[in-house]
Amino acid sequence: MNRYPLWKYVFICIVLLLSALYSLPNLFGESPAVQISPLKTSKIDAAVMAEVEATLKAEQLNSDAIVLDKTSIKIRFSNTDIQFKAKDTLQKKLGDGYVVALNQMSRSPSWLHTIGAQPMYLGLDLRGGVHFLLQMDMKAVLDKTIEGYIGDIRGVLRKERIAYSGAARDGDKIKVRFDDAKQRTEAQKVLRKNYRDLTLTLDDNGTDKFLVVSLSLPVQKALKESALKQNIHTLHNRVNELGVAEPVIQQQGEDRIVVQLPGVQDTAQAKDILGRTATLQVRMVYAHSADIGARDYDPQKLEAALAGKIPAGTELLYGRAKDNNDQGEPLLIEKQIVFSGDNLTSAEPSLNQEQGGSEISVRLDSKGAASMKLATREGVKRRMAVILIEKGKQEILTAPTIQSELSSSFVITGMESTQEAQDLALLMRAGALAAPMHIIEERTVGPSMGEENIKRGLHSTLWGFLAIAVMMIGYYLVFGTFSVLSLGVNLLLLVALLSMIQATLTLPGIAAIALTLGMAIDANVLINERIREELHNGNSPQAAISAGYDRAFATILDSNVTTLIVGVMLFSFGSGPVRGFAIVHVLGILTSMFSAVVVSRGLVNLSYGYRRKITKLVIG
Repeated sequence: MNRYPLWKYVFICIVLLLSALYSLPNLFGESPAVQISPLKTSKIDAAVMAEVEATLKAEQLNSDAIVLDKTSIKIRFSNTDIQFKAKDTLQKKLGDGYVVALNQMSRSPSWLHTIGAQPMYLGLDLRGGVHFLLQMDMKAVLDKTIEGYIGDIRGVLRKERIAYSGAARDGDKIKVRFDDAKQRTEAQKVLRKNYRDLTLTLDDNGTDKFLVVSLSLPVQKALKESALKQNIHTLHNRVNELGVAEPVIQQQGEDRIVVQLPGVQDTAQAKDILGRTATLQVRMVYAHSADIGARDYDPQKLEAALAGKIPAGTELLYGRAKDNNDQGEPLLIEKQIVFSGDNLTSAEPSLNQEQGGSEISVRLDSKGAASMKLATREGVKRRMAVILIEKGKQEILTAPTIQSELSSSFVITGMESTQEAQDLALLMRAGALAAPMHIIEERTVGPSMGEENIKRGLHSTLWGFLAIAVMMIGYYLVFGTFSVLSLGVNLLLLVALLSMIQATLTLPGIAAIALTLGMAIDANVLINERIREELHNGNSPQAAISAGYDRAFATILDSNVTTLIVGVMLFSFGSGPVRGFAIVHVLGILTSMFSAVVVSRGLVNLSYGYRRKITKLVIG
């Protein structure tokens, strides 16, 4: 009646053994490490690993372990002093083709790694790191799109030889002026055919006849959603190049992005790379002369602009300041964009051997190359400005004179240091942001605070477990002991599952573990009370055990399924810490069902199932 077949005991033993193995790496903690990731490819081979080992050996930098995976090499060291020395040495040796970043690595033995046993990732609040909340400038998304359409509309009308008097922006609309109604009608047909996402309306103002071009509301919404996705993708690329393990980058609301970088030691670099959130534009310096062969940069035009009289279609921008007292060179820049960071395929920093200093070698895609070729063909001897936009501020990096026609590759000069060139190349290489972003919240959690959070979380779980154990054993005696043992198995199973799926554990996750322990013991209370009720009804001990487990199962299942539904809803509609809590909560419900019903009954069957005569159950 109360006997398990042999295969059930074997199954329980295998589950316990696997749970112990996959929970074990969490006990070893972490050590300082260096992570090496390639920039140009997504894979790294054994030849690089051999070069790394030889470099460390030559510099007498002893490592505790070196692990090669598909995308990186991780090297563990005994202390941070060796870690910092190794980072500098390897970066010099490997060059700019690799990112050498500070990181943390588990101290678990290599044989555990071979079977895929990895510790849980620790979240920002447990491991330390940096948290950013970024706000997108959605207005800039629409502004950029409208400015682009102005150039496109002019090009289409010129191509179709439709005469128009002018095309200019009026708020969030574009007004194209015509002298002839027939020409306006032709333009309307052509634009409607070429741009189905634009809304075209007619507007007459005296003798002037306007064609008003605007973006429909669905198109505006789609543009904003697309820009948000592009920014998230770009931030992922930038974080990957920083070498951060398990970053959290997710949308919050309609125009905000949360970035969490657990375990980052160099928080200043992370803030600089993510906080700058730079976009790149290349535009021509304004030249008012109609004579192509003699570009006339009249100083009086610049002086008038400095006084506030800026010509239409231009902006007054400044170059990089050499010191705090210098404002930088002022230049009149055309608003029309030759190409942007979207068109970049590569950007590599290098040293200028002839003139000294640093430079960035840039390569463009076909669309960017075509625009560059057209602009430089007509703009020889004109100046072309490379503009960096960060935090809403536009700054001219350099404005060289075009000496000849350029196409898919060119060089950006004017970098004052190698580090500046490397940082800018990283920003350009990682992809352009669809719209500027601003840091509206920044929070740094130190490693010591993370350790304190871990201690408090573990202590609360441990003391909660001990309190439950004392209560159960004191109230249900031997059957309470079985319940406590099954609760320990539940905790082991939960930690093993979280480790196997490589979940990120946070403080809300620890709270969910503590809550799971409290809820899991409810099933054992139901079973024990049911057994006592059966004994009071006059059933034999063996019959009471069997009836107690069988009749309590339906109640246990109902209560856990309803709680499981709530956990699934939290995961589906929640975000951030709420989803982390939900994952642990749902897994805890599943493990508690197994441990409370299968494991606890197995222990009871081992103790009482093989006895022929039982006169009394020690159940309080």
